[in-house]
Amino acid sequence: MAIITGASAHDTDTLDSDSSSASGARLWRDRILPGLTAFVLGAALIYAAGFASAVELHNAAHDGRHSAGFPCH
Repeated sequence: MAIITGASAHDTDTLDSDSSSASGARLWRDRILPGLTAFVLGAALIYAAGFASAVELHNAAHDGRHSAGFPCH
């Protein structure tokens, strides 16, 4: 069984020199991009639902219930 210890002094120095650009890239990849994607997808769904007729929305919800395995009639 291997025991993992903390980073060595050399590893810490390397991380400190690139920390601002690496943390900015991680922030974009881990926080901003997923949030932006969720916002755009949500806005597109609301926009599409706003222009769809009530029958189309009912049929989409009905088919979604069937595909998820929920009985509805």
